[in-house]
Amino acid sequence: MTDKIDFKKTLDAYQARRGRFRIVEVPELRYLMIDGHGDPNTSPAFTEAVQALYPVAYTLKFASRQDHGRDYVVMPLEGLWWADDMAAFTTARDKSRWSWTLMIMVPDWIDQDMFTTAVERVAAKNRPTRLEDVRMESLAEGRCVQTLHVGPFDEEADVLSAMHDAFIPDNGLRMTGRHHEIYLSDLRRTAPERLRTILRQPVGPAEPRARKASG
Repeated sequence: MTDKIDFKKTLDAYQARRGRFRIVEVPELRYLMIDGHGDPNTSPAFTEAVQALYPVAYTLKFASRQDHGRDYVVMPLEGLWWADDMAAFTTARDKSRWSWTLMIMVPDWIDQDMFTTAVERVAAKNRPTRLEDVRMESLAEGRCVQTLHVGPFDEEADVLSAMHDAFIPDNGLRMTGRHHEIYLSDLRRTAPERLRTILRQPVGPAEPRARKASG
């Protein structure tokens, strides 16, 4: 049996500091994923998604340890968030318009057969409502800007505005992917003012500006 791996400590992509925007290269990673839409505070689909992800994540962890001698810490919940108008995240904060993909990262040695077996084991015990919607996929975000937000989720708007409207364009970059959040705190046991969330935005080089015609 090898030592238990905590990928939050070994992967640079899970490092962030409060009050500092950082450009980081995020490698291709494998996740359990499930999709949904609507206000995470009121949508039953959001709660059902969380309830489906975690049993599969823990079943995979136990199988990895017992069957392969490779143990690891189950990673935190993550989410990709988007809307037709990104102002829904900053100025408007209209959560009813949000779409999301909830995720939990799994090690690269977890293959499709292990995933399928884990889903079958969960179904045999106490099938979550949205178990059949859980999938395993890889995500390659590449270059990203990220920071650590400490506090309630509804206080993210100013941080996101500074990231989207100032830091990213000021560094010759543009947004290219979906807003990504990593929930480092246990949402059930942590006071809102102490919540620790990594805010991540994939980026690419800014489009070159067209030159004005001369003469």
